[in-house]
Amino acid sequence: MGDRPDWAVEGRDWPNREASRFVTAGDLTWHVQTMGQGPVVLLLHGAGAATHSWRDLMPRLAERFTVVAPDLPGHGFTAMPRDNRQSLWDMARRTTALIEMMDVRPALVVAHSAGAAIALRMSLDGRFGEAPVVAINGALQPFAGPVAPLFRGLAMGLFVNPLAVGLFAQAARDPGRVARLIRGTGSMIDDRGVELYGRLLRKPGHVAGTLGMMGSWDISDVLRSLPQLIAELTLVVGTRDQAVPPSVAEEVRASLAEARIVTLNGLGHLAHEERPDLVAAVIEEVAARHGLIEEATA
Repeated sequence: MGDRPDWAVEGRDWPNREASRFVTAGDLTWHVQTMGQGPVVLLLHGAGAATHSWRDLMPRLAERFTVVAPDLPGHGFTAMPRDNRQSLWDMARRTTALIEMMDVRPALVVAHSAGAAIALRMSLDGRFGEAPVVAINGALQPFAGPVAPLFRGLAMGLFVNPLAVGLFAQAARDPGRVARLIRGTGSMIDDRGVELYGRLLRKPGHVAGTLGMMGSWDISDVLRSLPQLIAELTLVVGTRDQAVPPSVAEEVRASLAEARIVTLNGLGHLAHEERPDLVAAVIEEVAARHGLIEEATA
């Protein structure tokens, strides 16, 4: 799939652009943002997003941490894998190659939605040691029941159909449709955020990357392995999340009794974009308890 977002066009005034660079790791050229000083915090966005999702949270965290945030494979300004493989295992493997090439050793991992599953796969594989993981509205539930193969098949069918991808991207030219899509997650974000999502969704290459990830999604191995997780897991849950039901966090805790749940009342799936201050406070509290910073800010 061609027609990827262009750094000189879609990225012309990208949030935190001064922190951006392009890195070759494995078989991909990645867009990565790095800022701040202190213990390393790795940020992993969810399906359909990119580094813009952290636009307001990153500068807050950079006051106390070194923050590293890549665009995941096939998303934003990171290339689509040549083999088009975007399974959870493939995403985790490629992200591991990136942080190893950059010589990044995360002291704490923060991940949103589907990014949380990638973070947990990497943690279970020993990539982070005992570094705590903060999952923001983590997509930690399989597509269940007899419709699961149908959903994955539909997403993969759309992925390989240039016409379908193009039609979706064309529809995203209507700002009202993009705004409705965002509202459907239960979140109300600012106009700037909506415009940035629209910028990406108008590019068939980004749409294809999102659908390819959804079509390859299988989290069953991660869920079966959760009792083996040695890292502390904090589940941040927005009560208005319409994309990942808040009940998913309770189901995860049933498999991992040590998991902590932090509830953010009135926020939706994009809680970190709605209230970056509240999410930053949760991250700092986790960091303080693990001795990464002296104390959480008020």
